[in-house]
Amino acid sequence: MSFKPHGKHLIAGDWIAGETTFMSEPAHGDAYPFSVGTVDLVDRACVAAEEAFPSFGYATRAERAAFLEAIADEIEARGDAITEIGTSETGLPAARLEGERGRTTGQLRLFAAHILKGDYLDRRRDKALPERKPLPRPYIRLMERPIGPVAVFGASNFPLAFSTAGGDTAAALAAGCPVVVKGHSGHPGTGEIIAEAIHAAIEKRGIHPGVFSLVQGGNRDVGQALVTHPLIKAVGFTGSLAGGRALFNLCAARPEPIPFFGELGSVNPMFLLPGAVAARGADIATGWAASLTMGAGQFCTNPGIAVVLESQVETIADAAREALSKVGAQVMLSDGIAAAYRAGRDRIAPATGVREILTSTCDMRNATPYLYAVKGADWLDNHALGEEVFGPLGLIVTVEGEDDFLKIARSFSGQLTATLHMDDGDTALARRLMPILERKAGRVLANGFPTGVEVCDAMVHGGPYPASTNFGATSVGTLSIRRFLRPVSYQNLPDALLPEDLL
Repeated sequence: MSFKPHGKHLIAGDWIAGETTFMSEPAHGDAYPFSVGTVDLVDRACVAAEEAFPSFGYATRAERAAFLEAIADEIEARGDAITEIGTSETGLPAARLEGERGRTTGQLRLFAAHILKGDYLDRRRDKALPERKPLPRPYIRLMERPIGPVAVFGASNFPLAFSTAGGDTAAALAAGCPVVVKGHSGHPGTGEIIAEAIHAAIEKRGIHPGVFSLVQGGNRDVGQALVTHPLIKAVGFTGSLAGGRALFNLCAARPEPIPFFGELGSVNPMFLLPGAVAARGADIATGWAASLTMGAGQFCTNPGIAVVLESQVETIADAAREALSKVGAQVMLSDGIAAAYRAGRDRIAPATGVREILTSTCDMRNATPYLYAVKGADWLDNHALGEEVFGPLGLIVTVEGEDDFLKIARSFSGQLTATLHMDDGDTALARRLMPILERKAGRVLANGFPTGVEVCDAMVHGGPYPASTNFGATSVGTLSIRRFLRPVSYQNLPDALLPEDLL
């Protein structure tokens, strides 16, 4: 099944062409024209989403679950075509896109099962106490309710799992919230074919067409119009710190401020404790190299920093260098991302105290690995060394003793993940680190690597700022549905006025 994009927006069931177009910039294959988004299209999509909310937001859980299952079915039916356009646009290998497609449909089915269970509603009941003195207590019931239309921004590095029908969209639809997606210009054809799948599911299930719209490309005015539209009640975003912070500020400055759930990246530090390095340092370094270069390092959970004793650094450096030197050039998601990677390298390499362990040459849209080392004192003096480099660049931070591990840990800003490589003899030091790492990261790992985020009930993909803009939220796993719900208490209401799920 081949797919040739038509380049139109999907606005409440209608495919609409724009007056101006932009060309896609594929890693290989044909480029196609796509309509440029406009403020007017954003308004039409938001108005339609609000019109859909009374029916969709108050549909039964079974109806919404069937809709999510239908979307998954329609995506799977287009599997080969999705892989074809996705690999062309992003340069990602077919196996990666096929796995990500499975994750995308898996998320949709997971949320379908989750809402059928009903636990997410957090239903509570406090019976009336009419005889209580000095005042009686009324009958109060509580339940989580959908908040209304949600805006979702497609992510550059996950064209399926974090974009058009990705985790944010799946969670919002599961909650009962219509979605307006701002498509990512790096993979507009992939966004279009997924939108076609959602549209087909809407028609199959008889859902109000305003429940989903896709606005392609466009300048900053389009994104600003979306997050500031008065009918939008929350925003889901995965992307850069600069772009996310700008949108966050717009959400906060609205006459009616709304929550902005931004996942903004991380350096995901690993602490290589002495016993573990002594026992298996080379294996840890080899595993690090594999994680660091997975997908050309274009994961927000990419472990860019390793902290190790100065006396053990050569064990890690030698093995990591050997493993990284075998990794060839990899195609990055876009020319802009490749340029940003080289800029990050140029920021790290000349910094005071930084020494080169592995250098390489990359140009155009390619990425090759780099590895550097810096003493802990120089690290602490230069906050810029802790800023994310999106790509396969690793930095080893060396420390003199156990107390220095704690100093380095405290120096990190908020992270998505933090990892401890440890053996039993490292437990005492690990216990000292844990209170620090719990405050720094949304997920703490032992003896593993953070790339590969399991989609499950217990997952947290988020963390203190700047890893994300809301430390109490996650963008992966069933807990992410809470972002698009709010609790409502019902006091002394007759059953005839209560939601069916609360009876």
